[in-house]
Amino acid sequence: MQEADWDDLKYFLAVGQSGSLAGAARALHVNHSTVLRRLARLEDTLGTLLFERHATGYAMTLAGEALAQRLAGVGEQIDAAQRQLSGLDSQLSGPLRVTTTDTLLGALLMPLFAAFRALHPRIQLQLVVNNSFLSLSRREADMAIRPANTPPEYLVGRRIGRLQTAPYAARSYLQQLGLPAAADSPALSDWPAYDWVVPDEALSHLAQARWIREHVPEPRRVVSADSLVAMADAVRHGMGAGMLLCLLAGDDPALVRLAPPDAAMDTDLWVLTHPDLRHSARVRALADFLHERLGQGKWLAR
Repeated sequence: MQEADWDDLKYFLAVGQSGSLAGAARALHVNHSTVLRRLARLEDTLGTLLFERHATGYAMTLAGEALAQRLAGVGEQIDAAQRQLSGLDSQLSGPLRVTTTDTLLGALLMPLFAAFRALHPRIQLQLVVNNSFLSLSRREADMAIRPANTPPEYLVGRRIGRLQTAPYAARSYLQQLGLPAAADSPALSDWPAYDWVVPDEALSHLAQARWIREHVPEPRRVVSADSLVAMADAVRHGMGAGMLLCLLAGDDPALVRLAPPDAAMDTDLWVLTHPDLRHSARVRALADFLHERLGQGKWLAR
């Protein structure tokens, strides 16, 4: 143990936690061969086999289990120390890793990130597009910008506003049906009269999906997608009506809003970070910037 390199032990813990080289590589942001090489070096240093290789993954040997017990809690302590040290920095320079969704990045955030970088050119902005919460406790990201009505309790941050949702259809599609193209017209609210673009099973937890199940007969659900951006594109191309984020549809003259936004589908927008990083100058600068700029935007309700 005294001769083992801590970096090698970190690779050992990652393989043990994920059960595979690929999972460890993703967690540590390295490639597969690096994990394999570091694990082999540790086993050579200790003179024992730490994992048995199976077709389904890596299983610890008795020696591996003994080592894991000795290291219990060490990784978490080092991660916590790194977060606390990062939080003490006072220079607006260095890397800042931000995770957000594809929906928010393209429709809302990219111009703001560009403006922020112009103000702070020494900050290296690293964008991670992911539609699920990454682990900020393990430094997979420093900050998360997420739509969530119940954000994780282990994160801290600020609610910026509410994202609204409403039914939309393409003007060309309404013309095919012989319907008026005036926004919010009562004549447009016969929901079973439309074909619909709907969220697929991957988005079944969203309020839009619940609304569809309650208001649209199954035969009229003709197109499904696992992305809100893809749904908006399908509606834009006349494939049917869709319950879309106003952020994605409201500025498009080719689309008509069929009814006002439904408050039951509002989703809070949060800027979040780990408590150990809330005093980081980089994190604080971007959080303050986004709070100010997003608060001025027209697509966030208060």
